[in-house]
Amino acid sequence: MFLNSRPSENSTHGGPTAAAHDRIYRTMRTRIMHGELLPGQALTLRGIAKDFGVSMTPVREALRRLVAEGALMLSASGRVSTPELTAERIEELAALRALLEPELASRALPRAHMALIERLQSINANIATVNARPDASVYIKTNLEFHRTLYLRAQAPAMLAMAETVWLQLGPTMGLLYDRLQRQDAPYHHKLIIAALKAGDEPSLRLAVRSDVTQGLRLLAQ
Repeated sequence: MFLNSRPSENSTHGGPTAAAHDRIYRTMRTRIMHGELLPGQALTLRGIAKDFGVSMTPVREALRRLVAEGALMLSASGRVSTPELTAERIEELAALRALLEPELASRALPRAHMALIERLQSINANIATVNARPDASVYIKTNLEFHRTLYLRAQAPAMLAMAETVWLQLGPTMGLLYDRLQRQDAPYHHKLIIAALKAGDEPSLRLAVRSDVTQGLRLLAQ
């Protein structure tokens, strides 16, 4: 399989190939997380190398990392593609979000000063503007910005990294969810999250976050 070859000297010791690999990895990771690629979409070393204007070596390293994170799938024949999630897998990832994200929000609550709340209100207003277009990838990006902005206040980097890995695996599927829900305004549960932060109400905050991150996904899992 083409992803199993050994990394080059430059890629492991910080040379130009390593810089290209990191750029490709971060760009592809963002595209996948924001739902810019469809579920089951095939990727090729040659195609990505052409898009980025690089050799296939840094592409190979970037794809290997993304496969390791569950953002991409590698078949026995060496085909690389974005995941096509089963209902069971969607349910599992929704359950992970239900565990991780209410806890992150709870840890953020003591540091939820007014500037943070105003920032969340601003992002939520942007989501309503995005929905007027509509654009699934921009919606997903802005929605994740809302959650990440809150969770950064938790000061729990390991937990946040785990949550982002779940977002990454769900990215292509979230585009399908957006098309199904046909949102017209800002997410209702975001408003409840903001209200709970203002009130310092931890039980309501946890419930609002859990409902927000699981309700739509469970529609896809039915």
